[in-house]
Amino acid sequence: MGYSVLVIDDETNIRKTLEGVLSDDGYDVILAGDGAQGLEVFSRSFVDAVLLDVWMPGMDGIETLKKIRETYPIVPVIMISGHGTIDTAVKAVKMGAFDFIEKPISLTKLLITLSRAIEQGHLLRENVELKERVEKKYRLVGDSEAMGRVRAEIAAAGPTNASVLVSGENGSGKEIVAREIHRHSKRAARPFVAVNCAAIPDELIESELFGHEKGAFTGATVRRRGRFELGDGGTLFLDEVGDMSPRTQAKILRVLEEKQFERIGGGEKIRADVRIIAATNRNLPKEVEAGRFRDDLYFRLNVFPIVVPPLRDRREDIPSITEHFVAEICAEHGKERKKVPRAAMERLMAHTWPGNVRELRNVVERLVILSTGPSIGEDIVQRVLSAESVRAETQHAPVFDQEDFREAVLAFEKEFLTRKLRQHEFNVSRTAERLGLDRTSIHRKMKQLGITAEGGRR
Repeated sequence: MGYSVLVIDDETNIRKTLEGVLSDDGYDVILAGDGAQGLEVFSRSFVDAVLLDVWMPGMDGIETLKKIRETYPIVPVIMISGHGTIDTAVKAVKMGAFDFIEKPISLTKLLITLSRAIEQGHLLRENVELKERVEKKYRLVGDSEAMGRVRAEIAAAGPTNASVLVSGENGSGKEIVAREIHRHSKRAARPFVAVNCAAIPDELIESELFGHEKGAFTGATVRRRGRFELGDGGTLFLDEVGDMSPRTQAKILRVLEEKQFERIGGGEKIRADVRIIAATNRNLPKEVEAGRFRDDLYFRLNVFPIVVPPLRDRREDIPSITEHFVAEICAEHGKERKKVPRAAMERLMAHTWPGNVRELRNVVERLVILSTGPSIGEDIVQRVLSAESVRAETQHAPVFDQEDFREAVLAFEKEFLTRKLRQHEFNVSRTAERLGLDRTSIHRKMKQLGITAEGGRR
C-alpha cells in the first residue's frame, strides 16, 4: 500500500498498539509523543494522514490541529477522543478535522475511517494540482508596458463584482485575462464557467445558458442545469458575446437586471449569483450603432472595459512567451527543454503574428516537434514562418470586416505594406524599390499606420 500515517498521542501503549495494527495493514507508521514533535515530523516528512489525540499535555490536539490546518490544509486529520473530550472532538471536526474516533478505539472503524480519509486527501491533492496546472496554463506572460497596464486593470477590477468587457483580436489572450480577473476576485474558490457564444447554435444557446426541464423539447430526456446555475457564486465568462442573437441578448439582459431566470420548459424562478465577464473581437460600439447589439446590454457589460493589445504591439514580450511555450510543450511531448538561439528568436520577433499568441503557440509546437537537436534552429523557424505566412495570406482578410470605408482603406494599406516589408525582411530600401516608392514615403506610411520593424533592417 505504501501510505504513511502519523500517530500523535502522548500514551505510549496507544502509539504502540496503533503502530502494530496499521503496520499489519500495510501502512508506514511514524510516531510522535506530543503536538510539538508531530509538527516537527511534518516539517521533514510527507504523510498521507494523521491520527491525533485531543488531550495531550503542553500543546493539545486542538492547537496542533490548528497548526496543521494552517500549513498542511489538505492532509486529513482524524481526532482520537476519550469520553470526556467528545464535545471538543466535534469542535475539531468543525475546524477541519476529517472525523473523530472514540476511545477505546474500534480497530475496524479506525481502518475504514483512515482509508476514506486518505482517499479524500488524494482527491483534494489532485484537485489542487489540477487547478495549479490550469492556472499555470492560463496566465499572462510578458513584462511590456502594454501588459503592465492590463495587469493594473486586472488588479483594479478583480476584487470588485463589476461586469468586465474584455476586447481584443482573436488569439490575443482574452480568456486568460478573464481567468486572471476571476483569480484576483473574492470568487476565486468558486467556479469559472466559460461559454463560447459563437460556437453554440442560436437554437441551443438558451438551453446552454439557462438549462432545461425534462421534456422541454425533442431530445430533452433529462433535466439539465445551465451555465448560470453551474457558475453560482463564481464567474460566468461569455466569450465572443458580440455573436449573440438579439433574442439571446434580450434574455441575458433580463437575467442581469432581475438576478433570476427560468429553465426552458420550467416555471420555477432560479436565482444565481454570478459575475459576468464578457469578451469580444468585434467593435461593439459600432455594432450598437448598426443595431446589431443592444445598447442597454452593452452598457451593462462595459462597466469596466479592458483592451488586450495584439502581439505585434508588444513584440518585446515574444521571447518570454516563446520560452514559456517551449517549456510547456516540451514537457507535454516528453522532450528535453530546447534552447532558442538569438537568431531564431529575432526571426520570431520580426513576424507580424496576425493570429497573435494563439498563432505563436501553434508555431512553437511545430518548432519543438520538428527540431531534432537540443536547440531550435533559425532555418526551421524561417521555414515554419514562411509556411505560416502563406497560410495566413490565403485566409479571408480582416480588412473586409470593416464597416467604415476609410478604416477599410487604412487596414488594407497596413496589411499590404506589412506583407511587403515582411517579404523583404523589413529592408525599407528594397521594399521601396520594389513598390516604386521612395524610402521617405515608406517611413512616413509606417509611422502613420503603426508598423514597426523590430528585428529588421531599415
